[in-house]
Amino acid sequence: LALTNTGEELREWLRTPETGESRGEQGLDQGQEPVVPLGWTRFGLGEGLREVVDKEKQQVTVEGGIFLSDLNVELSKHGLALANLGAVSEVAAAGVIGTGTHNTGIKHGILPTQVVALTLLTASGEILECSESVNADIFQAARLHLGCLGVVLTVTFQCVPQFHLHEVAFPSTLTEVLDHLNDHLQRSQYFRFLWFPHSENVSVIYQDPTNKSPSSSASWWWDYAVGYYLLEFLLWISTFVPSLVCWINRFFFWLLFSSRVENIAISYKIFNYECRFKQHVQDWAIPIEKTKEALLELKAALENNPKMVAHYPVEVRFARGDEIWLSPCFQRDSCYMNIIMYRPYGKNVPRLNYWLTYEGIMKKHGGRPHWAKAHSCTRKDLEKMYPAFPKFCSIREKLDPTGMFLNTYLEKVFY
Repeated sequence: LALTNTGEELREWLRTPETGESRGEQGLDQGQEPVVPLGWTRFGLGEGLREVVDKEKQQVTVEGGIFLSDLNVELSKHGLALANLGAVSEVAAAGVIGTGTHNTGIKHGILPTQVVALTLLTASGEILECSESVNADIFQAARLHLGCLGVVLTVTFQCVPQFHLHEVAFPSTLTEVLDHLNDHLQRSQYFRFLWFPHSENVSVIYQDPTNKSPSSSASWWWDYAVGYYLLEFLLWISTFVPSLVCWINRFFFWLLFSSRVENIAISYKIFNYECRFKQHVQDWAIPIEKTKEALLELKAALENNPKMVAHYPVEVRFARGDEIWLSPCFQRDSCYMNIIMYRPYGKNVPRLNYWLTYEGIMKKHGGRPHWAKAHSCTRKDLEKMYPAFPKFCSIREKLDPTGMFLNTYLEKVFY
């Protein structure tokens, strides 16, 4: 980790040759896909806590190295908040936008859509101010930059007034949710649902702004003793008897998700949740109108292949379309469909057939993979998926002609 305090120190560090070493951007290794693999040098701007708040515009400019967990607290001191957040905030601002982190809400875009300006240190040492009015093309590329355009020194976020969220989770069925999907999308500002494979069971989750006082139904016994320790043990047992997975999914739905649950808290505490398990995941975005067809195909594939098992949940979220070149939501409202296979006590679970089946369904319906999650796409695939891919490549080659910011994964993406 190369820790610096100023942009000038970073510029000097980039000029210093180190044999066989690439320059990776701090904060990008938060997902499953090796955008910044082990062995790369990572760097940060001090603690990234220096921020400039414009209360009139409700905007905040922060260093790229600031963790969103720290930014959330700082914004609350000014009566502000980010309109949407992913599940995890222990990640740097530059990394969050660099991989296209998302949450849910058909009226909300992926997190990079909240970026209104940024500064970029290129491989040549030039510092570029970027926004929709200055270096506009570079801005559209850099809002989801994959760490390969340069160093994001600062990010300016458009904020909203601080707010609390009322979260309501209740049981339903896959048939009901898919048949009334538009109703659910309109009923809640931040709607998502969890499907429990090998069953019809679904947990519907609504999150909406509220003026009610904070309250919580959290319980150590149910959240940890049962929802973590017991589940991990049973998943480990299922590695020897895979057919148990179907029973585990149904049992834990009945145990933890078959009743209505409500929580109220400041927005970021509802958006964020603890990812307790070691896990493998895939997360693709498909056109929203393909949601029902794709999910029913995945359900049928599992039913037709009893030896292929899937851990719960399949998490289904939604996002507004945007104009960010490498956004999975580029020019279309999208449904993100996240599948998961846990690694109980660190043990890998066979998943190849499930992975390939899921990827095939996603590709069939025009899917685009989350950049921070596992996928098998090559440049040829990505050129078909992303209309603006050639424009991004042109910007990348202009800003980093020698490939200073490339790694093995990115070489697969761009060559």
